[in-house]
Amino acid sequence: MRLEKKAAKALEKANFNRYLLATAVSKRANELAAGAEPLVNMDQKKYKFSDIAIIEIAEGYLKIEGAEKS
Repeated sequence: MRLEKKAAKALEKANFNRYLLATAVSKRANELAAGAEPLVNMDQKKYKFSDIAIIEIAEGYLKIEGAEKS
């Protein structure tokens, strides 16, 4: 798994708005740190919470509000 490719895909899902993506990743990473279960099958001890959040967004498990394409 190449995180750079997943991050590019997640940025595309955020309609290429880096601010929206950073906000969504931060919010989800905080949820994961507080004990939320990841939506993808990844070991939380091996990967950072922010990496898991990026992959969840890239694979379409999470949608970003305000990222609708016009």
